[in-house]
Amino acid sequence: MATRTRALRSLARASGASGLLRRIHSGRVPRLADQTTIRAPVAEALKVARHDEAMMVPKDWAQFDDADMKILHNLGIETDAVIHNARPGTLYDEALRYEKGSAILSTGALAAYSGAKTGRSPLDKRVVEEESTVDDIWWGSVNVKLAEKSFIINRERAIDYLNTRPRLYVLDGFAGWDPDYRYKIRVITSRAYHALFMHNMLIRPTEEELAHFGEPDYTIYNAGAFPANRATEGMSSGTSVSLNFKTREVVILGSQYAGEMKKGVFTIMNYLLPKQGILSMHASANEGQDGDVTVFFGLSGTGKTTLSADENRKLIGDDEHAWTDKGVFNIEGGCYAKAIGLTREKEPEIWDAIRFGALLENVVFDQRTGEVDYNDNSITENTRVSYPLEYIPNVKIPAVGGHPKNIIMLTCDAFGVLPPVSKLTPAQAMYHFISGYTAKVAGTEMGVSEPTATFSACFGAPFMVWHPAKYAELLAEKMAKHNVNAWLINTGWTGGAFGLGHRMSLKDTRAIIDAIHSGDLAKVEYENFPRFNLAVPKSCPNVDAKILMPNKTWLDQSEFERMSAKLSGLFKENFTKFQDGCSADIRAADPQ
Repeated sequence: MATRTRALRSLARASGASGLLRRIHSGRVPRLADQTTIRAPVAEALKVARHDEAMMVPKDWAQFDDADMKILHNLGIETDAVIHNARPGTLYDEALRYEKGSAILSTGALAAYSGAKTGRSPLDKRVVEEESTVDDIWWGSVNVKLAEKSFIINRERAIDYLNTRPRLYVLDGFAGWDPDYRYKIRVITSRAYHALFMHNMLIRPTEEELAHFGEPDYTIYNAGAFPANRATEGMSSGTSVSLNFKTREVVILGSQYAGEMKKGVFTIMNYLLPKQGILSMHASANEGQDGDVTVFFGLSGTGKTTLSADENRKLIGDDEHAWTDKGVFNIEGGCYAKAIGLTREKEPEIWDAIRFGALLENVVFDQRTGEVDYNDNSITENTRVSYPLEYIPNVKIPAVGGHPKNIIMLTCDAFGVLPPVSKLTPAQAMYHFISGYTAKVAGTEMGVSEPTATFSACFGAPFMVWHPAKYAELLAEKMAKHNVNAWLINTGWTGGAFGLGHRMSLKDTRAIIDAIHSGDLAKVEYENFPRFNLAVPKSCPNVDAKILMPNKTWLDQSEFERMSAKLSGLFKENFTKFQDGCSADIRAADPQ
């Protein structure tokens, strides 16, 4: 009763009814007084405010003292409420109040729903054709030209939409852990979910760095809840992700999938860094106790995040890195891991990172308990979790390392032909880097429901801005200078193609990588894998030798030969696009 009275007093003070309550409890108001007179103030205090009432805020209102309204006014945005550089707790509160599908889960992580788009839309990416970069960009299906006028229309459309929102979120952060190659990024969005995501994924400035942040190098306008105008020249759908290097802006329309912002920043870095002789890499990286660094190249779904999270090695980063004359550095401040089928047994570091501040995207969970069903793909195969680097217990902060000792190229072979591990010559390393063979894994992109063979130059063609030769030359130069070992690891199928065989065991893949790090795999005897001419180990510690040579895992040898020939043909067909610019030894790495 005492607790209830205290709660009522608090509510009454808020509603101006405290004097009435004092008179009731002191006995100065008859107990049989008009019940309407007594209940009305309390009912008013308990009433849930309507959505529009909650939005009534002063014109100059801002969540924090450092929220300078001029940063938006100068862009033509006049929104009443601006939440600037908010911390996770505030963004949790905002998401729970205003965004459908948001919930605090049993681990303390926040659940968010991205709407109709649950993966990237690479076919809707556009780069503005303008005089300062027109001769640098690798134009074609990856970097589709957009007229400056169309970009202006998209930008105005985004700003018009943001002006209709009662509240906006502005987040400032850095891309690049090396201060010599760091860029300032500002994100303007209408969703707290997006702000929390980029709070995790960008490098979080200190209070002093925020105080002197100044003008950003690049600005992202995320108006993803509002579609692009299909009638605008250059638009192929209601979704558009357009980048303008001249104005240093990214505009997102028609997709609320948070990964578009992350890859937008990566695309920016893939232009700026190689221009300075620095290799940008779609790769993860970790560091051993002796300071030995391993870089893992690979597309989404090949295991970059999973395999770089190793309890015996310090994580530098899980997806985007750069290689300078000093060594490697992470571009990001967080990790973005696939969550489908997640278990603590298989991925303990990622599992334990799912706590307060982490963001789970498009997962299915029990409404009563907040428990997530990581096997439920009814929303999407591409369920994801975003969390700060610091949530990995053995992370390296600052996220920088020395020159790599090993480079591992990850592929998800849907044909079940490639060996679990092969040691590559320098020429083969360049060949497979330029080829970038893998399979599009279900859910990574919109419209992909089963693995499909694909070739993605530099293991990241959708994010590359220069011609692939630019990145290959930088990689070859750095590998030769620092005497780096190169390996090709297949995390895809064994014992048969997709639908017949099974996915490579994560336990076996980890054992192979452990043997690379220990140096044991370099000491064993090797044999040639026909047609592809790859050096395959005859044995590997803690791995059944029978799985090392692919044809030995197939029941039907004639079917294996047919699939091997088919994959070989696909490699050769794809490489015709690049062979004119490659040396003879790289061309000789083509399968027979």
